[in-house]
Amino acid sequence: MKDSLAQPVSVGIVTALVGFTSSFAVVLAGLAAVGATPAQATLGLIALNVTQGLATIWLSWRHKAPLLTAWSTPGAAILIATAGVAGGWSAAIGAFVVGGLLVVLTAAWPMLGRLIQAIPASVAQAMLAGVLMMICLQPVIALADNPLWVAPILVVWLVLSRFLPRWATPAAFGLALVLIASAVIAGGQGFSVPAVEPVFVMPTFEASAIIGIAVPLYIVTMASQNVPGVAIMKAQGYEVPWRESLLVTGVGTVAGAPAGGHMINLAAITAALPSSAEAHPNPEKRWIAAHTAGYTYLVLAALTPLLTAAVAVAPAGIIETVAGLALIGTLVSSLAAAFADPQMRIATGVTFLVAASPVVIFGIGSAFWGMVFGLLTWSLFRYGGRRAA
Repeated sequence: MKDSLAQPVSVGIVTALVGFTSSFAVVLAGLAAVGATPAQATLGLIALNVTQGLATIWLSWRHKAPLLTAWSTPGAAILIATAGVAGGWSAAIGAFVVGGLLVVLTAAWPMLGRLIQAIPASVAQAMLAGVLMMICLQPVIALADNPLWVAPILVVWLVLSRFLPRWATPAAFGLALVLIASAVIAGGQGFSVPAVEPVFVMPTFEASAIIGIAVPLYIVTMASQNVPGVAIMKAQGYEVPWRESLLVTGVGTVAGAPAGGHMINLAAITAALPSSAEAHPNPEKRWIAAHTAGYTYLVLAALTPLLTAAVAVAPAGIIETVAGLALIGTLVSSLAAAFADPQMRIATGVTFLVAASPVVIFGIGSAFWGMVFGLLTWSLFRYGGRRAA
């Protein structure tokens, strides 16, 4: 019996570690970009780990299937691109609450889900690619500014991307921590882990934050996390309880928002590991891998203050490099999906360029406007008698 459980348990631990280390820097940067202090961002990361851990434990146990939830990495990229919001951190919290409520509403009212699915996938992917562009350029900028610190991280990431792609970003993150520790020791700096107090922020609801953060956060999470997550599970022979999964992740997002959690959702890329034969030859045993990942998230929540304290003393460019490298794969796949249809390329090109720009109109960031102008362009060609080519 022990031998039969060792495989899914080890795969579950690896799944959670890969998911956490691959995007920790992205989420931390996203929360900081919309006004979180280091202490608030730390609490937000803890809240995300706890809510995704509990959601995973519940769904995997209830359905005896490898149902895995995760924080929204593309959603965190939206926050980085927003780079500030009218009303500050409390308005960002309000936007997180609204984003979670939209997911709950989608579970309760299928029409909303069909409305989101009516948005051309290429336009949604182009919006995400535009948001990711500047983030993925950061390793290049950091290399030029601080080559001695950044070059080793890039080399490790490139080599492992060739031979062990699953571990490329976690290894880059691990090396970054080693470099941070060496910088602290060499500089004689003190290093302490402050206590994290569970201070919850009362959300405020600003129109610009709801439009500029909540709506893009909801759309990109649905399009690039929840929908692909279902497809990955189906490819492995599992049916996802769609409405219940949305309800659980939506309620989890609303519950975690006052502590700073931006969004949890069905896992997409990391879902492939616990649902595969690598977790267990018997498909009926694979739920144990996801269940273990849920408990591992709770352990990682306890370790989060140590990691955020380390990041706070990092040499310039290191964390930005790790965040950019973590999103290159997503950027490439988003660009490929966005421009795959020749008839959509003008619309997706407009979406991509506007979303990649630093434009802010009426206090609303470029992600939302990229979607608006992209959809307008798509409608013009679709209903104007011509097709974008």
